[in-house]
Amino acid sequence: MQKLDLLLINPSNRSQMYGALGSTLAAIEPPIWTGLIASFIREKGFSVKIIDADAEGWTPEYAAEKIIESMPLLVGVSAVGANPSASSTPKMASCSKILNILSHRAPGIKTFLYGIHPSALPERTLQEEPVDFICRGECFYTVAELLEILKSGEFREDYKINGLWHKKDGRIVSNGWGRLVNNIDELPFVSWDLLPMDKYRAHNWHCFGHLSQRQPYAVIYTSLGCPFSCSYCNISALYDGKPGIRFRSPKKVVEEIDYLVRNYKVKNIKILDEIFVLNENRVREFCDLVIQAGHNLNMWAYARVDTVNERILEKMKQAGINWLCFGIESASREVRDGVSKGAFNLEEIKKAVGMTHAAGICVMGNFMFGLPEDNLSTMQETLDLAKELNCEYVNFYTVMAYPGSRLYEEVLEKGIDLPLGWLGYSQLSEDVLPLPTRYLSAKEVLIFRDSAFEEYYSNPKYLKMLEDKFGQEAVLHIKEMLKHKIQRKLLIEKNA
Repeated sequence: MQKLDLLLINPSNRSQMYGALGSTLAAIEPPIWTGLIASFIREKGFSVKIIDADAEGWTPEYAAEKIIESMPLLVGVSAVGANPSASSTPKMASCSKILNILSHRAPGIKTFLYGIHPSALPERTLQEEPVDFICRGECFYTVAELLEILKSGEFREDYKINGLWHKKDGRIVSNGWGRLVNNIDELPFVSWDLLPMDKYRAHNWHCFGHLSQRQPYAVIYTSLGCPFSCSYCNISALYDGKPGIRFRSPKKVVEEIDYLVRNYKVKNIKILDEIFVLNENRVREFCDLVIQAGHNLNMWAYARVDTVNERILEKMKQAGINWLCFGIESASREVRDGVSKGAFNLEEIKKAVGMTHAAGICVMGNFMFGLPEDNLSTMQETLDLAKELNCEYVNFYTVMAYPGSRLYEEVLEKGIDLPLGWLGYSQLSEDVLPLPTRYLSAKEVLIFRDSAFEEYYSNPKYLKMLEDKFGQEAVLHIKEMLKHKIQRKLLIEKNA
């Protein structure tokens, strides 16, 4: 039997990242970056397989056993998820377990790490982890060139491949950033056939009104990158470390949606783009093509308060975009300005949410507690705004200085305490350690966030809206969700 060239791994530490919420409430999302790399490498003539340990519910130990059974030429371990900016660093705990097992039990297998975290901290990651290579940034070409060398059997002490970092004689060899694919229409479809498509499910809120129909589920992209540079965001480390965006043709996107509907009966779809609603003409073209295709889809996407209008909202609803996520973050303009987040004001926020609701589209509101200029008063203003907007669902995040963000560099310079382990960057982990603000400790921020979560979802105004719009099943679902209390070591220590 011919040796497998490349085995790509999507590790799992779902229980540690999400606690009890991970078993039924959280989405199980296809690892789109892993699937894209697989399809790109297959087109180059290499043999490829994927182990999605997250979808399968496999521990790092069991995943490592399956890798050793395959004995591939090269193993790539993913430190990036379908929510790239927040999911990369917390995945390093399970990445590390897999790599340590392989280094002891199968040292002949070459390994590499890819994703935001290793791209942001390539030198540190090479020093800390028993891994042969780091692929920094976008790694399509990087992995293909590495496989060419490994498969030739040629011994190299040095690898002059863009984006490939490794060790030589105890020192770190840097090869900068990976080469970007300029025309992303040249990328093939995700290797859906290599993924356990029956395992994926949509977020609970995405299917309010039909909670029993969260499967099948897929993730699609219409662009890569983001032109903005919010200081708390690290998404640019997935590319070349700089803001920028590349668009995929709407025709190509809808062709892949057609493939997913035809082959896997997919109805629920997440549009992965950091900002989908950016160029109105392009969004309109996409929507028209989806409408023409006649698919009865349930999609959601990200937008900005300052990029939506009545015309495009009406068109998106017709196409089956039933949810829009707005990054509102804070009610305070001053607090948002401190992290370079938008020039919009409160009235514009309320107008955008009102227009979205008027178009029949549900709103997912993203809010952050613990931004550098936050105090108890500004955080209360943010909670009050969230309750006034009465979004169908909200995410209440604490602020993290994720590696790869400007905020991370600023925090290092100031000597502010960061989590001791990578799981401490996971929002719903018991190990979480949010950033303090100029006025509040990390504990005070976390206490406020968890209390705000309870207050919002038990608010009678919210529960009535939910029942009127989705029925009693959605209300019971939210009440059940509130029974899952998040354990926080930081708060236990506080009360000890």
